[in-house]
Order: sequence, then C-alpha cells, then structure tokens
Amino acid sequence: MTVAEVEFDAVPFGRSIDAEEIEESLGFFDDWEDRYRYIIDLGKELPGLPNELKTEDRFIHGCQSQVWIDHRLDPETGRLQFVVDSDALIVRGLAGIVLSALNNQTPEAIRAFDMEAYFERLDLLKHISPTRGNGLRSMVQKIRTLAA
Repeated sequence: MTVAEVEFDAVPFGRSIDAEEIEESLGFFDDWEDRYRYIIDLGKELPGLPNELKTEDRFIHGCQSQVWIDHRLDPETGRLQFVVDSDALIVRGLAGIVLSALNNQTPEAIRAFDMEAYFERLDLLKHISPTRGNGLRSMVQKIRTLAA
C-alpha cells in the first residue's frame, strides 16, 4: 500500500468528530473510568496504517507505545490530513483526540491551535501517566513539524 492508498478520508477525526464534540463527550462522563473506555472506543475509529508503512520516518519518538503517523496535503483544499496508528488502543484513542483538533486543517490553523489549553479543558494530562503525556506532546510536535 502506498501513501496514495492510505485511507485519509476514512479518518473521522477533524471531520465528523471535532474537538468540540470530544470536549462535550468527555464532559458527559462522571468518572475517568468511563472516560478511559470512551478514549479506547475512539481508538477503534482510526483506520490505522498497513505494516509496510510503519517505517522509521513515520515513527513518533518519545511515546511509551509504538506510534506511527502518515500525512498528505490535500491539493484541492490546502489542508493537511493525517493517519495515526499505534500498538496500544488507548494511544490510538489519544491520537483521535489530537486529530479531532488538528486533522483536516490548514498548516496555519495547526500551528495556531493551542493544544495545551485543549488538553487542560479536557483535564486529560492529570489522568494519564507522565510518559503517555510526553508521548501525546511528541505526537503534537510531530504534526506541527509536518505543518511547518
């Protein structure tokens, strides 16, 4: 499978599932056990990458789990589109949260979006391990680097 065959349009995050919807949905749950289940369910929505595209240049360093990202610039819209895959469902869900804000956006919008404030509104970083938090920031940094 080539980059052209990756199902970028199949990623619902940043399209039918946006940052506002993630905030509302997480706010609906009373406890973090339910929120973790929701995040894991989000991970099941990512189409993932075929093994032959899980290469070093797509690997995100700094994550506790193995994480890969692929991207393209849609020539018609000028928006960046991403597919993220991981060997851990919770990380795939966390990737979905990131993509809900950054996928299918212009490079300028990606660079301008305040992810730390978004994570704060979600109360996310207090409820995941420090290594997962570092991985989440590494994912955001990789996306911003690709947007540069």
